[in-house]
Amino acid sequence: MNTSTSLAVKPNSFWQKLKQQKALVLMSVPFLIHVIIFKYIPIWGWVLAFQNYWPGKSVFQQTWVGLDNFRDLFNDPVFYQVLRNTLAMSIIKLVMGTVASIALALIINEVRFMPFKKAAQTISYLPHFISWVVAANLVRDALSTDGGIVNDVLLSLNIIKEPIMFLGIPKLFWWIIGISHVWKEVGWGAIIYLAAIAGIDPSLYEAAVIDGAGRLKQMWYITLPSIRPTISILLIMNMGYLLSSGFEQQYLLQNGRVIDYARVFTIYELDYGIKMMRYSFATAVGIFRSVVSLVLVFAANQFAKRFGQEGLM
Repeated sequence: MNTSTSLAVKPNSFWQKLKQQKALVLMSVPFLIHVIIFKYIPIWGWVLAFQNYWPGKSVFQQTWVGLDNFRDLFNDPVFYQVLRNTLAMSIIKLVMGTVASIALALIINEVRFMPFKKAAQTISYLPHFISWVVAANLVRDALSTDGGIVNDVLLSLNIIKEPIMFLGIPKLFWWIIGISHVWKEVGWGAIIYLAAIAGIDPSLYEAAVIDGAGRLKQMWYITLPSIRPTISILLIMNMGYLLSSGFEQQYLLQNGRVIDYARVFTIYELDYGIKMMRYSFATAVGIFRSVVSLVLVFAANQFAKRFGQEGLM
């Protein structure tokens, strides 16, 4: 009797909730359509990875080659170079970006002079809206051997005796990518953490002040533990982008000297798919990247839940 009653109530409660939140449902429809058109429908194109695709023929007229493109991918020595570069730059950007965003959010939160606080927050996230076409030129100018601010400062401090061609040193390229990413995105990333900090119960800080805790102890024992769920969820979501370290940044800052350290999966796909017209091979690369990213997200989610942290599901 109880079971049948509960089964009868659940659908009604669902439709009642849907009716009550119809405004939110209608607002989400455009985003749902966008996801279906640009994320799910293109999955049909994955069949190219199992063909020797050539334009001008229909999908069913192509030559089916099975897993040959994936075998070529794993036998290509450039693939492992690209995998190394992508993972290295993604991990550097993830670690540096997360630490810098949390640090900036904590610092801005501690500012009590509101005009300065608003100005600092605005200035910090403005670079996010600059195109990488412009940002890459700014980075090049800053690191230039001819009047670049970085070389000028190092020369004036007698740290170096002659200008350094930073963008010509392969092993520095990963760190240049990481630091320039932090400069451009740190303010935007801090917004989420500031929103999480704003939701902390003020009474916790009042109790800490009564117990004699200073600002540093309040940050360490109240602020950071309170925003830990937000940090956990963002890290899990960012795990899905470890094999997508970007395109414009690397493409615009690379040169012949550092190409072995600059080539990432997106550039790899462009070279093979567009320049060499190996469309099926490029599709296989994209499938590999998508599948591994999905596995990383699920693994990170399970890892976080095992250690008692917030997960996506």
